[in-house]
Amino acid sequence: MENQNPDYTYQNVIQIEDADQSRRFIASVFLWMFVALGISSISAYAFSNDLSLLRLLFDETTKQPTIFFYVTMFSPLAFVLLMSFGLNKISYVGLTLLYIAYSVVTGISLSFILLAYTASSVLGVFLTSSLVFGVMAVAGYTTKTDLTKFGSLMIMGLIGIVIASLVNMFLHSSGLDMIISYIGVAVFVGLTAYDVQKLKRIGSGLEYGEASYKKMALMGGLTLYLDFINLFLMLLRIFGRRR
Repeated sequence: MENQNPDYTYQNVIQIEDADQSRRFIASVFLWMFVALGISSISAYAFSNDLSLLRLLFDETTKQPTIFFYVTMFSPLAFVLLMSFGLNKISYVGLTLLYIAYSVVTGISLSFILLAYTASSVLGVFLTSSLVFGVMAVAGYTTKTDLTKFGSLMIMGLIGIVIASLVNMFLHSSGLDMIISYIGVAVFVGLTAYDVQKLKRIGSGLEYGEASYKKMALMGGLTLYLDFINLFLMLLRIFGRRR
């Protein structure tokens, strides 16, 4: 039977190329995510187990937080904003250095987790977070359903979590804190699937090896890193056992 669509072969070639580009891009994104997780894990472990490094965060005599403590607590947000808004102006090398510095500082800020929670519960929650994240990442990559509207709802939920968390800084309500944690788990589980699908579409439209490709892969790694870390923290607040 004669093929009624003369562009059939051409269109299929394009679809295969787009799929290959998308797979390469997602692989690069996850590589950058794993790099950040590795760097943060090393810096968190180092500061939680080395007394000399811990003294940089707390004054040995007064037991009060040092200036460096506040820098490590608030600078991760500054790094994210700088990389996001300076994406088109900062070179790829500069963006990479900022990404590495961000990973180190974030790891230092997370070192208190290893001091506040038992090692077994941290490991258990980390493995649980990895499993949940992996399942949702696969779901986001393979689903044919458009998650754009769903993602918008998750972003609205994220804004609500931020506002509620700021309010609870003054209320100190353990009940509200637990509600925020449960909602946070749902939000970051949903965002994982949404972000992976979004990155898959971005990757199919980028040419491998170009500067924009490398930058977007790095920023994609940052996005998934933030999804994973926040999912981990929310689950830890629910299931973690304090020392």
